[in-house]
Amino acid sequence: MKNLGVVITDGVGFRNFILTSFIEESKKEFDKVIIFSCLPKSVYDEFNLDVEIFELDVYTESFKTWFYRKCKEVAHLQLHRKGNFGIQDNFNSNKTKSKSNRGYATRFILKFTNFFHSEKWILKFNSLQQKSFKNNSITKEYSKLLLDNEITDLFFTHQRPPYIAPLIFVAENNKVKTTAFIFSWDNLASKGRMAGNFDYYLVWSDLMKRELLHFYHSINESQVKVVGTPQFEPFVKPNFGYDKSMLISKFNLDVNKPILLFTCNDSSSKNDPIYLEKLAEFISTNQLAKEVNLIVRTSPVEEPERFKHIADKYKFIVWNYPDWTIKRTNHQENWSQRVPSKEDLDDLKSLLSNCDININVLSTITLDSFIFNKPVINPVFGNKANGMYDDQKFLNYHHLSKLVDSNASMIVKNEVEFLVAVNNLLQGNDDKELQRKEFLNLQIGQELEGTSKRIAQTLKAWV
Repeated sequence: MKNLGVVITDGVGFRNFILTSFIEESKKEFDKVIIFSCLPKSVYDEFNLDVEIFELDVYTESFKTWFYRKCKEVAHLQLHRKGNFGIQDNFNSNKTKSKSNRGYATRFILKFTNFFHSEKWILKFNSLQQKSFKNNSITKEYSKLLLDNEITDLFFTHQRPPYIAPLIFVAENNKVKTTAFIFSWDNLASKGRMAGNFDYYLVWSDLMKRELLHFYHSINESQVKVVGTPQFEPFVKPNFGYDKSMLISKFNLDVNKPILLFTCNDSSSKNDPIYLEKLAEFISTNQLAKEVNLIVRTSPVEEPERFKHIADKYKFIVWNYPDWTIKRTNHQENWSQRVPSKEDLDDLKSLLSNCDININVLSTITLDSFIFNKPVINPVFGNKANGMYDDQKFLNYHHLSKLVDSNASMIVKNEVEFLVAVNNLLQGNDDKELQRKEFLNLQIGQELEGTSKRIAQTLKAWV
């Protein structure tokens, strides 16, 4: 018997592996497929998945486990921060003056790992983290789930959340093969260590494979497979999205005007309201080459209150509030409990495929837009000198420096450049189609069509 356990960690994992055909394709490859969900079981009710679903109890991390995890993560940053701005920036974010127990512990960890941060030490910290789960009641429950369901392969749809570490520990103890899907384009080159060690790794591209082998010295090439990412697979499926006439009707747009789509990041992207208001000002003062529709899609992981003053001031803006509903609040990462609807993915695909220009602050949505061959403007006005939130620093992050080098989007650093970029595109002066295609080929190493099937077949081959 070959039984696959699929760990759905959060709302994005739900979108990538439940709203796509992944479960259906996995059922063709395995004798049995079981979902182990970090989301409430009720979120699957409307889908005819025909698989067993187990809702995992919410895991609360102990101080002991947190300490060893923090040692592991900071040591990883220490090891790789030289010459890597993104990792150095994340390392600096750990510096604290807090007088809490965790504040004192973090300062100790920063000093200790300054000397002890080799791959050998990182693996030792990981081992101590995993051993801390030994007598945890949730760990015993997880072990029973794997044994009762005779799981032979456990697939994690995200490699980083700390709350999956007890499940990794249980799989290791029960000799269950584990595979992790690398979640996003920035996770390896800019973020901290994974939640644990896995037997196998699925990556988007050859670029991501090289990054994985560079940052994780204990992983060998035979453990890694390039499969693309299901994140974008719905964009080539006819059962997602709708045509432009329905988009015009649904959002009450003017069919004769081009569509500007402004997509927001979460609240950590502090300048989003500034750029949106500046764009609205261009429109209201007739500075654009054409009259336009402006539709704003807010971040799915936050409420849109920080844009309320703009909505009140500029009534011509059309708003798309993503249909991602919080399903549980008693969780250490409440944002992860936001779950998307299929209708929201329809909206996203239709907006991207029918807009004329996408504007965002260095988000992954840049890749989404490129898939539909849409020109992208990335405004980043802030730097250390002008007193704004310094978002220009992100241009030095490893994954975004490649975007800069590709010249695939229009990166604008002030109001004048922003206005010129929008007007150039409105006047048809888009000369970056080839660069968009080349950047997509760099970041996504396989065809979008068939991604779910490819992942399922790879998992089967590794069991």
